[in-house]
Amino acid sequence: MDWTAIIIAGAIMGGLAIIFAFILGFADKKFAVEIDKRVPQVAECLGGANCGACGYAGCSALAEAIVRGDAPLNSCPATKGEKMKRMSELMGVEAEEKAPMVAQLLCAGDCEAAAVRYEYNGARSCRIANGLAGGPKMCTYACLGMGDCIRDCKFGAITMGENGLPHFDKSKCTGCGACAKQCPRGAIQLVPKTAKVAILCRNDDMGKEAKDNCRNACIGCQRCAKTCPQGAITLVGKHCVVDQEKCVGCLECTKVCPMGCIVTLQ
Repeated sequence: MDWTAIIIAGAIMGGLAIIFAFILGFADKKFAVEIDKRVPQVAECLGGANCGACGYAGCSALAEAIVRGDAPLNSCPATKGEKMKRMSELMGVEAEEKAPMVAQLLCAGDCEAAAVRYEYNGARSCRIANGLAGGPKMCTYACLGMGDCIRDCKFGAITMGENGLPHFDKSKCTGCGACAKQCPRGAIQLVPKTAKVAILCRNDDMGKEAKDNCRNACIGCQRCAKTCPQGAITLVGKHCVVDQEKCVGCLECTKVCPMGCIVTLQ
């Protein structure tokens, strides 16, 4: 064995390693992209769940956009109160908090009220079930109750109720809208946290068909609209909707609905 050749080869390899390490270290310092020190500080003020509700890939991406001036300070629905104040101080800009929104299920078609088309024994996924002959419930607008929204909620604000419909904890909900995007039926919508009433039905079937499909369906009779003193309820398609900006919470609509699908939220 030629030890001299081995020693020389080792010395050459060691020398090359030192040279490359020096080059890489120099390049790292020479071409390093300086990160504004406010970026991590702003990121700490954000929700931290990387939910994507702001339209950016995550909280770090949003923080960079805010510091660059490409995104408003109120882009994150989870940033409120002291966190918003802190971020305003960091950026030197007065920020206006958005009116808090929360997720609301606009469906009362629970396991007792909704008529069933067939017994579903597949994967517990609303999207999969919805693709099988329109889903197991007769009403094609009904919540399927498979829990896709629960699995997609980054804040643990949704649980499945005993009636087979998801329940939303307003104290935990940030209004990010991830659950609404996940629902294949569009049965979840964002409403102001101060909303007083909600019509828990969005079906556009004719009155009799809607009633046959669900005991709690809106049949478009418009008694609520005719009773509302503020004109806050109108017929859209074949179901009624509430204009939350006009609603004052008099609750007269809840007294005249023959189907009981108008409920109080406060």
